[in-house]
Amino acid sequence: MHPESSSLLPSQELACAGLSRVVAERQMGILSGAAGSGKSFLLNRLCQAHQGVLLRSGELVEALKGRHPLAIEESFHQLVADALTHGRPVFVDDVDHLVSLTCSGCGPYPRRELLPIMVEDLLRRRENANQALIFCGGTSLLGDQAFTLSIDDFTAADYQQLCGDVLGATATALDFEKIFRFAPGLNAHQLNSACLWLRGARGLDTDSFIEYLKSQFLHSNVALAEVQPVRLADLQGVADVVRALEDLIILPLENDALAKQLDLHPKRGVLLSGPPGTGKTSVGRALAHRLKSKFFLADGTMICGTDRFYGELHWLFQQAKHNAPSILFIDDSDVMFESGKELALYRYLLTMLDGLESASAGRVCVMMTAMDIGHLPPALIRSGRIELWLEMRLPDAPAREAILRKLCAKAGLLQGPGETEQAAALTEGFSGADLKRLAEDAKILLATVLAAGRSSRPVLRYFAEATEAIRAYRERYTAAVRSAQPLAPSTGACC
Repeated sequence: MHPESSSLLPSQELACAGLSRVVAERQMGILSGAAGSGKSFLLNRLCQAHQGVLLRSGELVEALKGRHPLAIEESFHQLVADALTHGRPVFVDDVDHLVSLTCSGCGPYPRRELLPIMVEDLLRRRENANQALIFCGGTSLLGDQAFTLSIDDFTAADYQQLCGDVLGATATALDFEKIFRFAPGLNAHQLNSACLWLRGARGLDTDSFIEYLKSQFLHSNVALAEVQPVRLADLQGVADVVRALEDLIILPLENDALAKQLDLHPKRGVLLSGPPGTGKTSVGRALAHRLKSKFFLADGTMICGTDRFYGELHWLFQQAKHNAPSILFIDDSDVMFESGKELALYRYLLTMLDGLESASAGRVCVMMTAMDIGHLPPALIRSGRIELWLEMRLPDAPAREAILRKLCAKAGLLQGPGETEQAAALTEGFSGADLKRLAEDAKILLATVLAAGRSSRPVLRYFAEATEAIRAYRERYTAAVRSAQPLAPSTGACC
């Protein structure tokens, strides 16, 4: 909370009322909430209102001076026990930090079970002193031994009050409903920082406020400078797929006015299926450039089954939820499941698609690509979880002509009457990736002749030669895959 704030936020009022009752009845309570939700601010307000004793991490640091480095638990116990002798309610901030250091931290900490014992003794002392003890955090320590109250997620009203405290009259020009719909996961620190930076800006309006949030607090995990620029309109032969993506995914994300008016949401589960080279990954590239901070990518750089995989995937989901509504794009999802052993990943995705974890999870569109849907667990792609199934097809003759025309325009090839149509006729069954390779190979064949000073043949001859080479390669590849299949592991279905 900003130091100038003088009143509670709407999201804090219920927790404050509940904790005030806990203090009045001299009970044990826990205050929980997301980082940046104003827990410390609320704890300080309660302490002042009830003339209590407030213990922060600074007091623990002072208590540790002169003690053994491992005496964290003893110092904490002594600090709280002494405070309980004052006959006033005791409020203890930053308990989760203490828990992470001593109970759930990484590494071979030798006294992992000591803090819970210390807390049990403090509960006994609190009861004997007939006084309230309020912890900010520490639910894992106390379980059902305390009244637990949580600060709710922020609402548009919270945004308006927080920003109004800093911006003053300038805040009246901002549409906080729109700001909240665009970025509902911001905390008090982020909103405060944005307002402090923009406080002196001339002509501050809602759009410029959102642009600042995009630049500072909403970040995709995709470095756009390293992603080939593609537009959805560039995809040939899949006009129905592009139209579905525009209407059912992009429109609810981009058209805020209609999204508000009609309560629109992007589809929560989308499957892009089709043969290799048909443009599934290109759809991801186009969406990354189009949606920027609303797009998150899980691809082959995240190796399924490794120690870091689940942590990285969970982090991506958390970032997507923070930026919701957003898209989490899982490229080659069938490869992740082809061993048939990824039950943990399967269950995790089911939870996210069912929106069970939180309301924000239901505002994340999970988009998956797959070449072989037989590797995907049946329950994952059933109706209701995958709400939109789009098939990426091999380009037909007009689409192949358009692709070749674009690929060859810069080099000035296939410019003669009917040449593009004749080249396209040679490529029945080619994917977009095949056509790209064809254009490059034909140019190389022509360049080799020109470099040697020989007379070139008609351009179509080079395209025909390159086409034959690509078909021969594909036949060898298919034969190699067929011969390797008996050696592949079983792909038992996950249900």
